[in-house]
Amino acid sequence: MLTPLDVENKRFSKQMMNGYSVEEVDDFLDEISIDYAKKNKELTEANKKIDEFNKELEKYKNLEDTLQNTLIMAQTTAEEVKNVARQQADQIVAEAKTSAQKELSELEQQIVYKGKELEDLQKKFDIYKAKMESLLISQLELIKEINKDDN
Repeated sequence: MLTPLDVENKRFSKQMMNGYSVEEVDDFLDEISIDYAKKNKELTEANKKIDEFNKELEKYKNLEDTLQNTLIMAQTTAEEVKNVARQQADQIVAEAKTSAQKELSELEQQIVYKGKELEDLQKKFDIYKAKMESLLISQLELIKEINKDDN
C-alpha cells in the first residue's frame, strides 16, 4: 500500500514533446497526496475505533457469559434449596406422623390401663357392696333374734 509520502515524492521523467505539464502533474499529485493522507488518517482512526469496539464487545461478551453462568448457578442453587426444603419438610412431616402415632399408641395403652383400673374398681365396689349387704343382712338377723328373745 502506498503512503501519502510515496505519492508526494513520486517524480516522473520529463519528456520534451507532448508530455504533461510538470506543474499540473505536481499540483495534481499534491492534491492526491493530501486526499490520500486524509483517507489514510480516517482509515487508521476507523481501525482504532473498530479495535476499541471489538475490545468493548469482548468485554460485554465476557460479562454476558459471566451473567449467564451466574444465572445458571443461581437457578441451580434455587433448585437445590427447594429440594433441601422439600426434604426437610418431608422429614418434619414424617417425624410428626411418627410422633403422633407414638402418642396415639401411648394414649390407647393408657385407655386400656384405665379401663382395667375401672373394671378392678367396679369389682372391688361390687365385692364391698356384697360384703356390706351381707353384713347388713346379718345385723338385721341379729336384731330380729334379739327382738325375738325380748318378746
